[in-house]
Order: sequence, then C-alpha cells, then structure tokens
Amino acid sequence: MFPQNANLNQGDPQLDQLAAPLWQRLGGELNAQTMARLSADETTLLAYSILREELLEGGFVQLIQNGYGPFIFLNPFAKVMRLWGLKDFSKWLYDARAVYEQTRAVLEQPTESDDAFMALYEQHPEWDPYDDWFVEAESELTCRVCEAYEHRP
Repeated sequence: MFPQNANLNQGDPQLDQLAAPLWQRLGGELNAQTMARLSADETTLLAYSILREELLEGGFVQLIQNGYGPFIFLNPFAKVMRLWGLKDFSKWLYDARAVYEQTRAVLEQPTESDDAFMALYEQHPEWDPYDDWFVEAESELTCRVCEAYEHRP
C-alpha cells in the first residue's frame, strides 16, 4: 500500500523539525507495519510532508508514479485537513481526487524509460492547474499544517 522507502523531507525547517522524529521512529521507512507506530495525526503530518516533497519536485504525475496516490487520495487525509481547519485545501484535495480517479489507471503503471515518464506530463495536462496552485500556496499551507499539528488537541 505504501512505497517502501519514504525519505525525510528537506526544504521547510518547521516541517522538517516536526517530521524528523517521526521518520526516525520509523527508521526512515513508511509502510503498513511501521505506520502502525504512528497516531492518525502523525501519519497525516507525514502524508503532507510526502505530498509537499513530491509536488514541489515533480507534481502529481510524479507523486502517483512513485506510488503515493492511494496513500494521499484513498485515506482520510483530505478529511483530516478539513478537521485541522484547512477547508480550502481539503476541498482542493477532494477535487484533485476526482482527477486521480480519472487518471490513476494510466499513471499508476510503471514507465519503461525517463522519456515515457516525461511523456505522462504532456498526456495529462489536467494536473497542471493542481500543480501550479500548490506551488503558489505551498508556503502558507505548510505553515498552517505545521501550526495545526502543533496545536491539535
């Protein structure tokens, strides 16, 4: 269900500070067995960390190709974002899930080469507005996610 080796996110000091102890507890590996060591909130923070890293590096096409589509879209991640007070982000995630449902059969298939992978971006421009929105909103979103995580009940 989860890719075997999720790496520690680099790039946002506040998020890195919150996520680092969780990754250490998991031995740097997020999978079904290690995830059982986390609370729902901790899992949600790591889900955001993974989402952020993948989207900033290569967008939704990369996120889905790397096997994170089910983790982000088929779990209650969007619902928790709404519960944490990020209602616009939650709505955006639900909208993105509709695109995921339409494209997952193709995007979840392994590609044979870098050229085949890169061609997916041209074949699926429906992801472009989602990628662009996230890049523009990322700084504020990351701050809000970190604040919500730190102030959860």
